[in-house]
Amino acid sequence: MSKVILTAERSLMSDYNGALFLGFMSTGPTSMIPQRLFFRLIAPPVKEENGRAKLAPYGTRKIEAALLENGFSEDEVKVVNPDKIEKHITKETKIVGVTTNDPLGLGPASSTFSGETGFVNQPSYNRVKFEELMRKLRRFDVKVVVGGAGAWQLEEERIRRKYGIDVVVIGEGEKVVPELFRKIIEGEDVPEVVYGVAVPEDEIPKIRRAAIGGIVEIARGCGRGCKFCIPTMRRLRSRPLEDILEEARVTARDKDIVTLHAEDVLRYKAKGFTINKEEVLRLFREVHRIVGKVGISHFALSSVASAPDVVEEISEILELPNKEQKWLAGQTGIETGSPRLIEKYMPGKAKPFSASEWRDVVIQAFQICSDAHWVPCATLIVGFPDEREEDIIKTIELVEDLNEYKSLIVPLFFVPANELGEESRFSVRKMKSYHWELMLTCWRHNMKWLKPLAKDYFEGLPFASKIFMKKFIDWVVDRVSKSVEEYILQQIEITR
Repeated sequence: MSKVILTAERSLMSDYNGALFLGFMSTGPTSMIPQRLFFRLIAPPVKEENGRAKLAPYGTRKIEAALLENGFSEDEVKVVNPDKIEKHITKETKIVGVTTNDPLGLGPASSTFSGETGFVNQPSYNRVKFEELMRKLRRFDVKVVVGGAGAWQLEEERIRRKYGIDVVVIGEGEKVVPELFRKIIEGEDVPEVVYGVAVPEDEIPKIRRAAIGGIVEIARGCGRGCKFCIPTMRRLRSRPLEDILEEARVTARDKDIVTLHAEDVLRYKAKGFTINKEEVLRLFREVHRIVGKVGISHFALSSVASAPDVVEEISEILELPNKEQKWLAGQTGIETGSPRLIEKYMPGKAKPFSASEWRDVVIQAFQICSDAHWVPCATLIVGFPDEREEDIIKTIELVEDLNEYKSLIVPLFFVPANELGEESRFSVRKMKSYHWELMLTCWRHNMKWLKPLAKDYFEGLPFASKIFMKKFIDWVVDRVSKSVEEYILQQIEITR
């Protein structure tokens, strides 16, 4: 029987019918779609095989692999669906490890659209499901260890006590978790907060089973140094190609897509901020030989603008557009149209260009993406400390100039990190008329492109889910959109 059970809150334990970007809907308020429908049609649970989850979050798979590489046996470690966790916990179970990305709904997306700071003062799906899992685990005599990208939200003792969490692991866990778990099993005292250490690129453990979304990590860290973003503070580490291909083969057994993950996939094995064309193209070419469909998680607009030929050749390798893949979508950050804010908070974001060139870099990158059949899913940051009206006006003008390019542009509230204090956190109550004008500009841009993007993206969904999502998008664009515009216009007048 398993001594260690690994799981994640329910919003993470779904493959979203193969439409990975639908996972962002879990940051929305629970009033958006009834939970029963949301977790049945949009986020169905992962399937199990021989009592184990066939798919799991990539972070969970990494911890599983780290344990197996450090003396734990397959019989001792099991990854399971949280909905059925009570069936897997036995008298032999000593630890339940939980992966979470946003347990309290404090991340940029959740805090913008839901909760006390957001547009709809209701908890997000991910927060509700995290709290539900924690309540369930209190019934068992096990040590609860929580880690993942959102673990920083659980660092305070009062919060850990509230949720019955014994240990929180903050940061990269592969080096510290095996010894931590071994001590817990042997009854030794352990710290209640454990900080991970950076894992050398050639020591990152290789996953043994497929991850949700077909995620395969190609690099860690970023190094651009944006003051509000933890990954950008970490040194860029590119993994050996052989390790990536091994994980791609593991993934291809259960998924028809491999999604290459990094903060910027174009900087794989980069030399500073100079794109390593040969290595990037080799990566895509070799992965494409293993699996027909290759996706990406993130890319930087400055990298696109600096290497348009690489973007074009990647599309040629993937034979875009084709019947299975009309375009390649990835998350990217515009963040602002203000060179002043770029220079102050993210001077490395524009490199190899200068902060003063940022506007032209963004427009050029969107044009390159459009020509290569790439779709940017871009974020903006609203509410920087000492933000001025002129900064937002420049961002509005930039978004207007991007209107012709197929894309989504999502404004998110500023969430402080590192040296920027909690008092700088932004909320809907702090919005001025110019913030609302930016929201209106983004809303109109997204309503223009939402239907054509959804038509392509939902094509591979199961019939019931596809029909539901089509009707939901039609409802948003044809009926809700006008009401939203009217509400935003009212807020512009009220806050003027």
